Amino acid sequence: MFQVRIHGRGGQGVVTAAELLSVAAFREGRHAQAFPSFGSERTGAPVVAFCRIDDRPIRLREPVMSPDAVIIQDPTLLHQVDVFGGLSPDGYIVINTSKTFEELGLGEFITGFQRERLCTVPATELALKHIGRAVPNAALLAGFAAISSRISLDAVSAAIGEKFPAKVAAANVAAANVAYAWVLQQMQGAGRAEAG
Repeated sequence: MFQVRIHGRGGQGVVTAAELLSVAAFREGRHAQAFPSFGSERTGAPVVAFCRIDDRPIRLREPVMSPDAVIIQDPTLLHQVDVFGGLSPDGYIVINTSKTFEELGLGEFITGFQRERLCTVPATELALKHIGRAVPNAALLAGFAAISSRISLDAVSAAIGEKFPAKVAAANVAAANVAYAWVLQQMQGAGRAEAG
């Protein structure tokens, strides 16, 4: 079973991100489950949502305490909430920012992690450009698809198409496509840097 925990703030589409991820996995023939956890349900308050993906039916119902991946929609949570709690060094990390892990003050923390499983995505910038609103979820899911290969970009796009009206879906898919290409380019650049 592959477990994902998504951290963000109310109004950023955290719950929708978990739903889209589960629909994308379902479209690829897997079992999936998505559910949120709220502290206080107001805009700007920290929100956590969870997604589980498996080849067999999922019977677990509790929150994800040991995720295989964390997606962080709001980098201001990095030093306020234990967003990395339970994540093993072979886990995936996707953060909504144009900064590097070092610039975020996480250089020492990620030392034991596999660099190819870590990425930052300027998802809010992409959302503002393509959607006109600061909802980074589609771009972050595309970034997750790029580094993990756990879901395809096509499945993410199809899930977006199911969830939103055509015009909104098209804008979100555009942001996702750019994010996916951006992450692949960053990964290639990192690979060249390590080789050189």
